[in-house]
Amino acid sequence: MGKAFDPILIIEFLPTLIKYLGVTLEIVFFSMIFGTIIGIIVALPKLFHIPIVRQIVTLYISFIRGTPILIQLFLVYYGLPALLSIWNIDITRMDALYFVIITYSLSHGAIFAEIFRGAIQAIDIGQTEAAYSIGMKPLQSFFRIVLPQAIRIAFPNMANSIIGSLKDTSLAFTIGVMDMMGRGETLISSTAHALEVYISLSIVYYVIVLVFEKIFKISERYFNRYQPHGISSI
Repeated sequence: MGKAFDPILIIEFLPTLIKYLGVTLEIVFFSMIFGTIIGIIVALPKLFHIPIVRQIVTLYISFIRGTPILIQLFLVYYGLPALLSIWNIDITRMDALYFVIITYSLSHGAIFAEIFRGAIQAIDIGQTEAAYSIGMKPLQSFFRIVLPQAIRIAFPNMANSIIGSLKDTSLAFTIGVMDMMGRGETLISSTAHALEVYISLSIVYYVIVLVFEKIFKISERYFNRYQPHGISSI
C-alpha cells in the first residue's frame, strides 16, 4: 500500500521526469525517420506486384499489425542478438535504446507502408501517364510526381500513428531504457507515491501530445496550401 496522497509531490516530480523527455523524443524522432523509409520501400513491392517479395512484405505487415508492440520489443531485444550470434556478431552490450528504435522503426514501417500504398493508389493514374508523355522514366515519375502528392495525402494518418507511438514509448522501460516511464518507476520505488508519479507522467505526456497535434496541424496546412478545400484530419 502506498503512502497518503500528497498533491504537492506532483509538482515536485514534474521537473525530474521532464529531464528524461529527450529520450522519449529521440525514440519518436528516429523511429519516424527510419519508419518512413521502411514504409516507402515496403509499399513498392505491393504496388508493383513484385513476385515473392510481395508475399514477404505482406507477411511482415500482417505480423506487425497482428502482434502487440511489447512482444515485438522483446523479440527484437532477445532475438536480434541470438540471430546475429550465428555469424559471430555480438551486440549483447549494445545500448537498449537502439533496440527500442529498431522495434519502433519496424512497427512504423509496416503501418506507414499501408498508409503510403493507399495514398499512392489515390493519385490519378493520368498524372503518371502525363509524366511518361513528356519523357519521364518510371522512377522519375514516381519520386517527382506521385510520391510528393502521396505524402500529402498520407500525412494525417501518419501523424496519428506517430502520436500513438509517442504514448507507446512508455514501454521502453521494460528492457531497461531510462526514459520518463523508467524514471517514474524508480521514483515509485524510492518514494512509494505511485499515484502522484503517474499523475505527473500523464500531465507530461498529455502536454507533449497537444504540442505534437499543434505542430502536425500547422504542417498539414502547409502541405495543403495549394488545395482550395484542404480539410484537416488531425
